[in-house]
Amino acid sequence: MYRFLLTSRWWGINVFVLLAIPFCIFMGSWQLSRFEDRVQADRDATAQVTTDRHEKARPLRELLPVNQATSGRQATATGRYGKQLLVPDRDLDGRNGYYVLTLLRTDGGKALPVVRGWLPGSADAAKAPAAPTGEVTVTGALQASETPGDNGVSAQGGLPTGQTAAISSASLVNLVPYDVYDGWITLDKAEAGMTAVPATAPADSGLDLKAFQNLGYTGEWFVFAGFVVFMWFRLLRREAEFARDAEMGLAPEEETVTV
Repeated sequence: MYRFLLTSRWWGINVFVLLAIPFCIFMGSWQLSRFEDRVQADRDATAQVTTDRHEKARPLRELLPVNQATSGRQATATGRYGKQLLVPDRDLDGRNGYYVLTLLRTDGGKALPVVRGWLPGSADAAKAPAAPTGEVTVTGALQASETPGDNGVSAQGGLPTGQTAAISSASLVNLVPYDVYDGWITLDKAEAGMTAVPATAPADSGLDLKAFQNLGYTGEWFVFAGFVVFMWFRLLRREAEFARDAEMGLAPEEETVTV
């Protein structure tokens, strides 16, 4: 009854199934490993942010460019404060407010964006404390330039003068008359009654949308493997039923067409 398995048609079906199932399992396992890697990266990044707070600060130039290894590290820089901007719609401890961002003009000529602290409510330049005058040395956690749309960073435009949606060199270079470092720091101790802004984990190291996409793809590939097995058994059962009916003489006779 199962002699049909030796036909060329079924040889092709069997070869396809034998190749498709391991492929689906491999792809599902690979996507699962990608998800697990992101989970571990999230744990490592969180631990790194905590550890970096207690490390000795290093000169800014030694930590550039900002990457996953240097993001969150304690950096120090010396210069004079220049233009001050506000970064609206930033949440802290469940409350909405804004960052007070001041550009620190270093001896090298470039400006380092420094988040001096957070204030609650709508962005108001009159409430933002003025930056200290004269030469200052700042210490804080180094952060990579923000990308609008990521981690709650607003992508809105048309903000009032003196405000910026994202802390990034690409945005700030259009607002100040000097070059800006591709990175910024958040002070460990906020000034003048403001609240210090905690450092965040490096980009692409947390459980973001991409991580859960990997988990979703894992399920899809395993479902595909199960579907291949299901369809193979369904075809086998139907073919076996046809063969059994033919042996019992129950198969419908083919009509002969005479020309």
